[in-house]
Amino acid sequence: MYLTCTVRNTGPRAGDEVVQLYIRDVLGSVARPVMELKGFSRVRLGPGESREVTLTLEPRHLRMLDADRRWIVEPGVFRVMVGASSEDIRLRGELLVK
Repeated sequence: MYLTCTVRNTGPRAGDEVVQLYIRDVLGSVARPVMELKGFSRVRLGPGESREVTLTLEPRHLRMLDADRRWIVEPGVFRVMVGASSEDIRLRGELLVK
C-alpha cells in the first residue's frame, strides 16, 4: 500500500521536513505500543516549494510476535497515521486486515 501526501514549505528559508508513518493495532491479542513508527522520508524544501512524498506500508509492517514467538499478522483494524512527529499527526485513516 502506498500513502502519498504533499509537503509544503511556507517559510522564507529552505528547510527539511521528516514525514513519518505510524500504525496502531486497534485490538490485538498481544499488547503493542500505542503508536509504532513504520517508515519515514526526509525532504529538503526551498522557500515556497512543495513536493509529494510517498511512503510504503507493507504486510511486514503489520506483523507481530504472538504468544508462541511466531511472526503473524492478525486480522483486524489498524490505524494509519502520517505526520511530522508522533505528536503532530496530520493524516489519519484505518486499514482493515481480513
